[in-house]
Amino acid sequence: MASRHVVAPRRLLFAFKPRLSPTTLPTTTRIAPPLKKKTTITRLSFSVSASSMASSPMKVLVPVANGTEPLEAVVTIDVLRRAGAEVTVASAEEQLRVDVCHGAKIVADALISDCADAAFDLVSLPGGMPGASSLRDCKVLEDLVKKQAADGRLYAAICASPAVVLGSWGLLKGLKATCHPSLMEQLSSFATAVESRVQVDGKTVTSRGPGTTMEYAVTLVEQLFGKEKAEEVGGPLVMRSNHGDEYHMLELNPMDWTFDKGPQPQATERFASFVDWRSDRIKFYEESNSILVPIANGSEEMEAVIIIDVLRRSKANVVIASVEDKVEIEASRKVKLVADMLLDEASKLSYDLIVLPGGLGGAQAFAKCDKLVNLLKKQKESNRPYGAICASPALVLEPHGLLKGKKATAFPALCNKLSDASEAENRVVVDGNLITSRGPGTTMEFALAIVEKFFGRKKALDLAKALVFTHP
Repeated sequence: MASRHVVAPRRLLFAFKPRLSPTTLPTTTRIAPPLKKKTTITRLSFSVSASSMASSPMKVLVPVANGTEPLEAVVTIDVLRRAGAEVTVASAEEQLRVDVCHGAKIVADALISDCADAAFDLVSLPGGMPGASSLRDCKVLEDLVKKQAADGRLYAAICASPAVVLGSWGLLKGLKATCHPSLMEQLSSFATAVESRVQVDGKTVTSRGPGTTMEYAVTLVEQLFGKEKAEEVGGPLVMRSNHGDEYHMLELNPMDWTFDKGPQPQATERFASFVDWRSDRIKFYEESNSILVPIANGSEEMEAVIIIDVLRRSKANVVIASVEDKVEIEASRKVKLVADMLLDEASKLSYDLIVLPGGLGGAQAFAKCDKLVNLLKKQKESNRPYGAICASPALVLEPHGLLKGKKATAFPALCNKLSDASEAENRVVVDGNLITSRGPGTTMEFALAIVEKFFGRKKALDLAKALVFTHP
């Protein structure tokens, strides 16, 4: 009989460039449970009629800059587009391409200067340093957000940006606000600083960090569209009901996960030994402990970004490989991600872990990619770790025999495709060398569980707290 071990709860680049104008983005509807007790909300007094929504979709501006936190930007964009908002991503730099944190690249829809005369129903500022400082120093953006406030329209910020940007611009006077724990003292100079995971005061919404971004984004949906839409969008995200509390995973048949090459210097230190990174990248990865994250057209961008972001924060070397015929892919919510290389090149390497994001279109592409399926089969046969989330366990691993003899979970609507769904209600399931999870709202737990398996509980706990996923 398989041994069963339940891990006790504990506290704990891509680039994208939607080439769509602010008025032509497609709308998609999904997800969210009501905001829970740990989220402080002050309700707005305005409402939007169904007829006005139909004739004039809500317009949202998300500015980005060098050093922006990609998780905070992409999750916000994804959730708002699910609700039907028309989101424009605007660069605060002199060019569309922005070098955000953790080796990621974002290509914006427009420059901030292109948006100077536009009107938005919401402006949402992601955090990250030095990204927040660059946003603060952008005069066009400052004028735009100050006009947003003067006109009584919604403006919001997360992580470093409430203190570094909104506070510096004098837009938090007399308001309650929150931000990343490390900046609370600075925030207290500009506002009444509170420790809520999400704080709404009038037309201003603030939040704490990467680990609170999904709650923040769903709150923005509620402020724009109402509670019913927020619940509609939030439900399919499979969000936690106990925001900030300890995360957990179910572990069966425990085994140690180790990197073949043992402890290594941080990736940035190793880059210096390669004169030509582009030509020597295969050599670099051959000498590194590496994790493969494939992406495809239709991959769920939130899941891909969260997995990559969290694993790179843990100092793992993550290889992003496109299964398409070019490195740039268009994800499920029209965010464009740019891989490190094509799978043809990536398949020359061996990996300590292969992990698949979900998204219906992406999972279908993975299932049809013989090269990726063969890599996964070799990974399983050699007893090396592999995993998948959302649609991918049911649509990729199951039909190719990669769940045989294993317990797994998947996106709730697809669990009927699992041959053994006896543990499918768990948010994260580890069975020996296999890890699976349910959807966008479980991705942070999924990624932290991977960190825990490779690096230990303490590192996962420290990272969860730094992300403000669990209470600091």
